[in-house]
Amino acid sequence: MTGNLLAALVTALSLLIVDLVVPGVNIANFPAALIAAVAIGLVNGSVKPVLSFLSLPLNFLSLGAFSLIVNGICFSIAAFLVPGFSVHGPIAFILGPVVLSLGSTFINRYFAERNLALTSSQEAKSKAELPSS
Repeated sequence: MTGNLLAALVTALSLLIVDLVVPGVNIANFPAALIAAVAIGLVNGSVKPVLSFLSLPLNFLSLGAFSLIVNGICFSIAAFLVPGFSVHGPIAFILGPVVLSLGSTFINRYFAERNLALTSSQEAKSKAELPSS
């Protein structure tokens, strides 16, 4: 449960980055970004596998480039479902999911490194406190 909440928060923050970077993607506020993050997760979990399977021949012929179109369709479906989140234009359709993925990756790595450093320092501290035999 905590993992899903953290994933939604990371995606919401990434969506706010997309709103700043990609012209044509508009997010009204943080609650809309959070709802959009949940919608993107649901669409990616339910609709995207079906679209990916149906578009397999096109994806094969385009050497995987058609995946950008499938991601754009899923991104647009989520925008259609969430008030306060809109996608307008082909640049937003293609670049929105790409920037979202890059932003999520960066944020996840940042917090993973912070967590690793915190865990390492706590382990070193607890080892130093143990009495030696």
